[in-house]
Amino acid sequence: MTDRINAQLAFLTEACKLKSILRGTTLCDGSRPENSGEHSWHIALYAMVMAEHANRPVNIDRVIKMLLIHDIVEIDAGDNPIHGDHDPAEMEVIEQAAASRIFGLLPADQALTFRALWDEFEAAETDDAIFAKSIDRVQPVVSNLESGGQSWTDYNVTRAQVETRVGAKVQKGAPAVWATLKSRIDAWFTASG
Repeated sequence: MTDRINAQLAFLTEACKLKSILRGTTLCDGSRPENSGEHSWHIALYAMVMAEHANRPVNIDRVIKMLLIHDIVEIDAGDNPIHGDHDPAEMEVIEQAAASRIFGLLPADQALTFRALWDEFEAAETDDAIFAKSIDRVQPVVSNLESGGQSWTDYNVTRAQVETRVGAKVQKGAPAVWATLKSRIDAWFTASG
């Protein structure tokens, strides 16, 4: 039992490093960059609140679990903003290695369970993962709308980029949420244009 607890504590200590990874998105008030730990907590809360808007029925407990671990690979890979300039294929290799290392700190049964949830999120093929992926895209949009488009301005983001890189995923998992956000996004780009 002691070995199991020590392995779990090692994983939890490693997970604390997620709080040191700064993201491209700021807090809603624009006062500072959000860290990845804050992001994971915030989108888990988003999922709890917005679950009724999922395109298909979801198991919210599974969705929350996915969201709490989905960015843990950023401990090794760092944050790669959706509107940033990076090679997605290279990032996938780095993130896969990070997932193996970090989840590998856990006892074998938990390592398999957590890794399977992370892989499911990344594949975004199940109803739970599709909704989780959509909510992961919603929160940064809201942060940008609330902060005056801070990271959109920093990354020279266009309305078309928001629609293709974000809108398609949100539309697939939470179409009513996308419809509401789209009108706010359009108004922001029109006013900023």
